[in-house]
Amino acid sequence: MTYQPEVQDADTDFIASQMKRQPDSASVAGFVPGPGIARLELKFDIQLLREALEECLRREAFMGDMQGQGFAALPLTQRPGQTEWTANDLSGRYWLRGDDRYVEEPREYLVPEVDFSEFNPKFVGTYFEQVHAELCRRFPIGRTRILSKGLYNCNSWHRDPEPRLHIPIVSNPGSLFIVNHHVTHLPADGSVYFTDTRGYHTALNGGETQRVHIVAALAYEQVQE
Repeated sequence: MTYQPEVQDADTDFIASQMKRQPDSASVAGFVPGPGIARLELKFDIQLLREALEECLRREAFMGDMQGQGFAALPLTQRPGQTEWTANDLSGRYWLRGDDRYVEEPREYLVPEVDFSEFNPKFVGTYFEQVHAELCRRFPIGRTRILSKGLYNCNSWHRDPEPRLHIPIVSNPGSLFIVNHHVTHLPADGSVYFTDTRGYHTALNGGETQRVHIVAALAYEQVQE
C-alpha cells in the first residue's frame, strides 16, 4: 500500500525523494580523506606491527586503570632516563566543552612533546623501534604510545595542543575517527595517517573487537591557550 500523507509540503517531498534510494553501505568500510585527515605515502609491514605488539605486551602490560573506561596506553617513548609515568604523561592537556554551557575548558597539564625524545628501553629490538626511527627521520616526534580502545567505546569530543600520526595495528570496520565534521575509518594495513587533532575530534570503536593504534605526537610548536 502506498502511503498518502494528510499534509504534503517541502518536508514530505524531501522524505519521499530520500526513500527512493538506498544509502551507501560499502565505502564506509574504507578510508576517505578529508579536511584534517590524510593517508601518508609511508607504510609499514602490518604483520610485523602485530608481532611487535604481541612481543611488547609480553614484556609490559598496558598502563593505568583506564582500560575499564575503554582506554589504555603503552608508552613507546619517554623522557631520557624516565622510569615512572603519571596519568598526565599518558594523556596530557586537552580542551573540551563538557556540558550545556558550551564553554571550552582545559583538562590536565600541558605535556611538552619534545621532552619525550628517547625510545623506551623496554621495547628495544622490536619492530616498533624501527617504526619510531623511520618517523623521526621525517618529522619531529614527541610522545609515541600504543593506545588501546575497548569495544563499543568513544573518546571525549576534544582538541589537543598538537597533531598526531596514527598507525592502526588492530581495527575493525566500526572503528572510526572524526576530525571536526569529517568521519572515516582507518584500516589496519600498515598505513600512516595524519590527523590534525588541533581541531575537535574523537575516536570511537563501534565494533566487536579491540582497536589498537600507534599514536605519535608531532612535536612542532604546540597550542598553548
